Amino acid sequence: MKLGIVGLPNVGKSTLFNAITAAGAETANYPFCTIEPNVGVVAVPDKRLDVLAEMYKPEKVTPAVIEFVDIAGLVKGASKGEGLGNKFLSHIREVDAVVHVVRCFENENIIHVDGSVNPARDVETIETELILADIEMVERRLERAKKAAKGDKSAEADVALFSRLHEWLNLGKPARAFGFTKEELDSMYDTPLLTMKPVIFAANIGEDEIADPASNPHFNTLSKLAAEQGAEIMPISAAIEAEIAELDPEEKKAFLAELGLEESGLDRLIRASYRLLGLISYFTAGPKEVRAWTIKQGTKAPQAAGKIHSDFERGFIRAEIVKYEDLVACGSMTAAKEKGLVRSEGKDYVMCDGDVVLFRFNV
Repeated sequence: MKLGIVGLPNVGKSTLFNAITAAGAETANYPFCTIEPNVGVVAVPDKRLDVLAEMYKPEKVTPAVIEFVDIAGLVKGASKGEGLGNKFLSHIREVDAVVHVVRCFENENIIHVDGSVNPARDVETIETELILADIEMVERRLERAKKAAKGDKSAEADVALFSRLHEWLNLGKPARAFGFTKEELDSMYDTPLLTMKPVIFAANIGEDEIADPASNPHFNTLSKLAAEQGAEIMPISAAIEAEIAELDPEEKKAFLAELGLEESGLDRLIRASYRLLGLISYFTAGPKEVRAWTIKQGTKAPQAAGKIHSDFERGFIRAEIVKYEDLVACGSMTAAKEKGLVRSEGKDYVMCDGDVVLFRFNV
């Protein structure tokens, strides 16, 4: 899973990204690594993995991971290639979802690029560039559909769809709020629009407001905008995240308790991303390794096995599955089998969040 972090200058984007990379550097199970200068990898927080590790005492514990990409270079005119516009847009095309950091804090010592704090205006600046890029793509797709419709009446539905979508985008509205039917989404498979990507607005609020975000009028403005766009919103304090990233686990726990928080903003951001992208985790467990694997909701057993190795999917025979809760309650796989809680599932089994699996295959 790859999340792109975007935002205007001086909104806290770099502070948040630096906090994320520092958190990754101190993640015991999965050391932070730099794929490129602007990509950070951190572990997905999952207490179930810790419980399984305690049960199996494996040689290795591997959590699911998430990549954060610090996407920089946006200026007005990016859709026309201004500044690093082309690079900015190409980076967004490569991510699964966008984390849009929006400044919702007042600080006279940090100058806003547009002179004042205004979340709606800031969102519009970035959204406009993405929408303009999408309009160009939809125009090209519409022309293709019109040509196809001259010899194929079935293409008329595409003409109608892309005509309506073109009008929608020209109103300054993102494609994710368009309200596609399933059939229309199928028609969009070769038209990957930037504004169709799921968005989480990370409302960067002051340190003293994190316990009560609703007390911040800028946050409330952004919340209303997010609801209109069908986007998620999450309050976060980049300054607090930067402090947390420097603490050891015990210090972090005490610091969060002082703030009245159960988990860091980074952990909440990852959970929100999972929910937004419809992702779940399943586990493999044994003396060699306990590991979490990320899959889409609705994934069937053979495709889930393919996440481990293509041979597992190609030669899939069956999956021996026990629910995480049942395994923990029984204390061991042997005890779970004795109670009849370990099931043998075939190719049509749809994986569930928390499944602990042993795949049987033959290649």
